[in-house]
Amino acid sequence: MPVIRLPELYPKQRDAFFHDRRIGLVEGSTKSGKSVAALCWLLARAWAHGGPGFNFLWCSPVYPQAVVMYRRLRRWLANADRSRTIWTPKDADLVIELESGSRIAFKGSDNHDAIYGDDYAGAVVDEASRCSEAAWFAVRSTVTATGGPIRAVGNVTTRQTWHWKLCRMAEAGDADMRYTRLMWTDAVRAGVLSMNEIRQASRTLPRHVFQALYEARAADDSGSPFGAAAIDRATMETLGDGPPVAYGVDLARSRDWTVVIGLNAQGHVCVFQRWQDDWRATIARVAGIVRDVPALVDSTGVGAPVVEELRQSCPNVEPFVFSSRSKQELMEALALMIQRGDLCFPEGVIPTELHRFTYTVTARGVRYEAPAGEHDDAVDALALAAELWGRERRIGAPVLDAGGFDDEDDELGWERLY
Repeated sequence: MPVIRLPELYPKQRDAFFHDRRIGLVEGSTKSGKSVAALCWLLARAWAHGGPGFNFLWCSPVYPQAVVMYRRLRRWLANADRSRTIWTPKDADLVIELESGSRIAFKGSDNHDAIYGDDYAGAVVDEASRCSEAAWFAVRSTVTATGGPIRAVGNVTTRQTWHWKLCRMAEAGDADMRYTRLMWTDAVRAGVLSMNEIRQASRTLPRHVFQALYEARAADDSGSPFGAAAIDRATMETLGDGPPVAYGVDLARSRDWTVVIGLNAQGHVCVFQRWQDDWRATIARVAGIVRDVPALVDSTGVGAPVVEELRQSCPNVEPFVFSSRSKQELMEALALMIQRGDLCFPEGVIPTELHRFTYTVTARGVRYEAPAGEHDDAVDALALAAELWGRERRIGAPVLDAGGFDDEDDELGWERLY
């Protein structure tokens, strides 16, 4: 009988998954071994508690990630049993059938309707904070008939996800759930991550991103990268006094708003205008506001010809193209300015959008955006104005100081390793 040698799990990693609670919820540091442990648990569950007609589910945020995890399990089994006496792969369906009759299916939450149909005797929701709530509803319903256990594991993204809310229920003592946090400290002690990697990440990532990825903690109650308390401190009753020294202009697309924000020399918003109109009227209105004051204007896509026309009457207009990378850098700089107290803005649309603004950590970086169905035009315009305003004052780049790794400075509250 082939022996399947699975990756060795460190004690806290193993205990987070192998327990008798129906629902296990894990918030984990990046690269702390949470997905590997979840895959070990699902295979062990299917092997020991399965049989003919027993189905088990692995759910990833998107189909390509499900493919990656399917191939990983396939590789584990192939290394143990190359003749396939105890398992059979179904590559077209992303299904592995075990000798016992159990089937392990791999699916993506991006097609949550495909999760319905089978009754599952056990399930893993991997990268749960990035899986849709509709997928969670589907997974939960498919174990209803069997009473099967679920393990939902992921990084912390914001406090708005279903996974974060369930983790707080489990942490509060729900009898049917168990909660575990796997931090970078656990991974370093176990030899899964190196201390040098942690030091480098702390120096090069924004503080709220490091907290989410490595400490498995959301930055604050709002989930906003700008910080709820910092936004409130920066909010004034009215507009500041003019004149403006820098403008940011976000141009409308589809049902969005065109927003013009001007900052005075003190960093206070002294001009705020927001409207929806056709391009011809918008160009004339922006030109009438900006005139010869320096302005950073969104030139992404259809904005490019608008900026070119604006420059004919507004000589100090500068284009700015939004990409995932440029928006990340722009928003991290804005977050730093707001948290430092460099900027102030009036009550109303601007602080409302800032509070609702959120971020998601992806494989390509950090994606900053408004929640689905909401607007972030004022945030974009403020960030553009702040970028132009900050250049002249040489405000530093938005990176996290390593801080708490020396003996005398522990202001970030690191848990000590030595």
